[in-house]
Amino acid sequence: MTDVCVSVIVPLYNEEKYIQNCIESLALQTYPASNMEWIFVDGNSTDQTREIIESYIAQERYPMVLLHNEKRKTPYALNMAIERARGKYIIRLDAHSYFYPDYIERCVYYLDNTDADNVGGLAETEAEGFVGQAIAKMLSTKFGVGGSDFRVGEGNRYVDTVPFGAFRREVFARVGLFNTKLLRSEDNDMNSRIRQSGGKVWLAEDIRFKYYCRNTVKDILKMGLQNGNALFHTLRENPKAMSIRHFIPFLFVVSLLVMPGLSFLFPPVFGTLFAIELGLYLVLDLYFSFANKTPRYGLITVWLYPLFHIVYGTGSALGMLGIELY
Repeated sequence: MTDVCVSVIVPLYNEEKYIQNCIESLALQTYPASNMEWIFVDGNSTDQTREIIESYIAQERYPMVLLHNEKRKTPYALNMAIERARGKYIIRLDAHSYFYPDYIERCVYYLDNTDADNVGGLAETEAEGFVGQAIAKMLSTKFGVGGSDFRVGEGNRYVDTVPFGAFRREVFARVGLFNTKLLRSEDNDMNSRIRQSGGKVWLAEDIRFKYYCRNTVKDILKMGLQNGNALFHTLRENPKAMSIRHFIPFLFVVSLLVMPGLSFLFPPVFGTLFAIELGLYLVLDLYFSFANKTPRYGLITVWLYPLFHIVYGTGSALGMLGIELY
């Protein structure tokens, strides 16, 4: 085992339902606890999150510390933890997740044995209940989330971004800390700055974790609206932070607004193009909803796909107009 000190940093807010599961996954890590520190940063939780963490700290079994983030937002929490961290490697985790026992060991291995500045793994999206599981399946397909490599299981290569991330400490001295103006796309911005500085981001197939997504249609659509809304704000901060896949829902919504008018004015050309667009979308929607081992979820995803895409694109359109929803 490589003798290095790893700083695990976890920003959180109102995670009483998931934080114990996250801590227990840390306790089961094969990487020695004596070479780690766990820094939790709470953003004024109003539930039992702080009390649960403090109960673990009181046991004095784990290398844990709890910080208070008065500004609440994630980038502030990450920067607080990085400034406090002592480790050679800084591994960001998410409280809404479960990390397999070799997660940290694998992250350290790839940081030791590749030239990557940031390393990440594949997300296994899970949820509770029938509707929640349908949402998880939607978020695990290319039709649902585009070419998001870490969600659709394509790793062992250099990529544009990874979830959370295991960083070399010196990368923050080179590119700076997380941008506190970006409250929903700070990871994309950080990884973009790493790549612009000549660094690399590695996605490993054998680094895996479970991510617990929203369980209700209302919550997943709210998330899509807010994530889409952040698109143009991020673009104004860092034009290279977002890839083309992030703009597809926006372009889809624009086409739904513009193409009917153009089809009325110029029916031979735009009417045909609009019909082809809608036809292709319907085919993809039906295929990704029902062409799997559990087609019963398709009864939900067949209408959830367009809802999610339209809501995401609408959020982007509002963001382009300067209307912020977070």
